Amino acid sequence: MFKKLLQTGKHSTSINAGLLILRVSIGAMMLTHGYPKFQKLISGDMGFGDPIGLGPEISLVLTVAAEFACSILLILGLTTRYATIPLIITMVVALAVIHVNDPFGVQEKAFFYLVSYLVLLLTGPGKYSLDKRLFG
Repeated sequence: MFKKLLQTGKHSTSINAGLLILRVSIGAMMLTHGYPKFQKLISGDMGFGDPIGLGPEISLVLTVAAEFACSILLILGLTTRYATIPLIITMVVALAVIHVNDPFGVQEKAFFYLVSYLVLLLTGPGKYSLDKRLFG
């Protein structure tokens, strides 16, 4: 068993299981950030930051679309690569605008999300996804 853990060859089942775990866990974690913003949006409370000058309402809608809707798509593995793009943009804004002057310890979470989304953009969702089931 120990020898199997050290093998570097391609193990399709373990890679796909790893992508499933990454996709579902990172989507669920981001959903905890997006759901409160979604509730804020549907309650009509448009008080939100305006980090890139689009206006607080548009910024809130775009953030909810990324952090809430795209996280659900990620968990389901539905249009996964497309869903990562708004999430990547949101994390770039978080890093480059919102947390630009913060220490790395504060930036670390956004950086972790960004790297995870980049991995999923490059690899796709894996075979345990709706993308695979619907689009082959």
